[in-house]
Amino acid sequence: MAWAEWEQLKADAANKSGAQMQLNKAAPTGGGGGQGDLKVDQTDLSAVRDEASKLHGRLWKEGRVAVPTSETAASDLTTQGLELGGALQHVADRWDRQLKSLSDACGHISNHMDFTKYVHNSDDQYVRSNISSIASLDQGFDDDYAPKGKTNKADD
Repeated sequence: MAWAEWEQLKADAANKSGAQMQLNKAAPTGGGGGQGDLKVDQTDLSAVRDEASKLHGRLWKEGRVAVPTSETAASDLTTQGLELGGALQHVADRWDRQLKSLSDACGHISNHMDFTKYVHNSDDQYVRSNISSIASLDQGFDDDYAPKGKTNKADD
């Protein structure tokens, strides 16, 4: 490329007022409003924990209602020589395993919400203690806290 050609390209680019460099970025939306995306409220955590705990308790009690009857029917069918008995027992066993898995998951959710509440309380206490110690440190530099009877040499 010749020097004159380079100068011409620069001049052409400068004359194009509409063509400007623009960085790729997401357009601002109403989302977080500058306050961040994550907001944890103790009331929300408690509500999730309570519902998971209730579901955990009800699942095992109410979800197993048909299991004993199904197992009895499966045994009777097997005793009579029907292959349907084995299939029904397989379904009852599978239901029991899936129900236990779901019940355990609800228990984990409930326990995790308790743990999360504990951690957030600990974090809040840590932040409060650090902020209060900063305030105490700032007070030490305040003239009102200067020892009585001694004058500040800068004031003399």
